[in-house]
Parts: sequence; structure tokens; C-alpha cells
Amino acid sequence: MIIEARYNGPPGSGNGGWSAGVFATAVGGDAGAVVGTPGAVEVTLRRPPPLGVPLRAVPSADQPGRHEVHDPDGTVVAQVARVAEFAPTVPAVDLTTARTASADYPGFTGHPFPGCYVCGPEHADGLRIFPGRLPDGRTAAPFRVPAEVRPETVWAALDCPGGWAVIAPGRPYVLGRIAVRVVALPRPGDECVVTGAATGGEGRKALVHSSLYAPDGTLLAHARATWIATVT
Repeated sequence: MIIEARYNGPPGSGNGGWSAGVFATAVGGDAGAVVGTPGAVEVTLRRPPPLGVPLRAVPSADQPGRHEVHDPDGTVVAQVARVAEFAPTVPAVDLTTARTASADYPGFTGHPFPGCYVCGPEHADGLRIFPGRLPDGRTAAPFRVPAEVRPETVWAALDCPGGWAVIAPGRPYVLGRIAVRVVALPRPGDECVVTGAATGGEGRKALVHSSLYAPDGTLLAHARATWIATVT
């Protein structure tokens, strides 16, 4: 496994959602959480995923049924495990509502990582998902599906819309853990909708959920995640 440079999040490291999707796919063999089947895969990031470095997944020595992702030095980058299915908690909105919210994306004027592959305005070749706030505090954004769709694409699309439910000026967050259930992959070229919401948290930890919907409102995938504030 190698996280290519274009899939960056914070400078010098991989986008959390994309990287977690790569790790889940490597462990699960054909999509991490196998597309269309019950259950989910959860990835815990133990350090920022390095870019351009060969990584390998190995069975955990002390946690049966789990895997670890190691860098060439043997340092644990992430832990991967199957988890029970969980219910989606962020309802869909129509495309017009998502577009309106996205027009006020706070990352346009103040972004902690403006080159992020998923939500960075300065990443011209990224997914360009710009989640804006709805009146009830949820986030929503349109998502134009790229020509090449992989499970990692879905993991990435579900990442930042949850984070932007808690990111605030002067208080950046990074992904710490994410579990994803993939029902179906989106179709290339479709304009889908992604929603996110904060569901709890304590101290530096924030709990969020996110959902990905097809243009007709069909649920394609959903996630729960823990984000960690990088400043107190």
C-alpha cells in the first residue's frame, strides 16, 4: 500500500478518509466493508498516514481478528477491525439545499488545510466537496463523482463533511477514527449529496456522523467518526 501524494490531507500526510479506505480495502480484500453486505470496517489512525511510503497490513499480535498497518520501520500507522453495522443518523437533503449550503462553505475564507484532497479549495484535482452549514447545524454539500470510483472514494467523501460539523475558526480537527458501511458505490458523473452532523464529544474529541446519498436520495454509504482537536 502507498498513499500517493495527491491524496493528502494536512501537509505531508494522507487524507484521513482516503487513507482509512485504502487500509480497509487492503485488509478486506475487495473493499474493506464489502460493498452491499452487512457490517462495517473501522479504522483507527495512530499517526498521520505518511505519503509515498510502502505500508503493509499484518494481523494484530495481541488483538485477534484485527489488523495493523505498519510503516517500513514497523511503526503502527493504523488499526483495522470489522464492527457491527450501525444505523445512519444524518438525513438526506435535496441537491438545491446542498448547493446553497455549500456556497457558504467556511473553508473558502478560513481553512486549516486548504490543500486537502477532499475539501481543500486549493486542491484543483481533489474531490472538491465543500460542506456548508444548514440551519440545524448539519453540513451538506454536492459531490460530483469522479470518473474512477473506488471504495476509497466513498471513504474520503464521508470524511470531511463530518469534520466540518465541528471545525471552527482557530480550532482545527483531524480524523482519529472512522467506521464506514458501504451499501453501493456511486455512479461516475452523478451529482450526489453528502451530509454530516456532530453527535457528541468531550474535551478534544468530537463524535460525528456522515451519509452519502445518490441523486434520487438513495443511501449509498454512511460513517461514524471521532475527530481530534489539534489545539485545546
